[in-house]
Amino acid sequence: MDITDIRVRRMTAEGKMKAVVSVTFDNAIVIHDIKVIEGQEKLFIAMPSRKTPEGVFKDIAHPINAEMRELLQNAILRKYEETLLEQDEAE
Repeated sequence: MDITDIRVRRMTAEGKMKAVVSVTFDNAIVIHDIKVIEGQEKLFIAMPSRKTPEGVFKDIAHPINAEMRELLQNAILRKYEETLLEQDEAE
């Protein structure tokens, strides 16, 4: 399964959530609302989730192994950084 498109849909300078991203796989399926989060030491991604009646957040979609999570996170963070650079150049 290949990542065929990554769109940074919303970026914010304030707060820990830095962006909301959509990722398309094989030009056939898309996952919306992946968040770019600023952690204590580095940026990371949070998959789309829903709050259960018990108040616990559960992922709606997520990678099922560490290799796919790393591949997805690296691709998203690379696109986020590119978008930041493009935004800085435009200003």
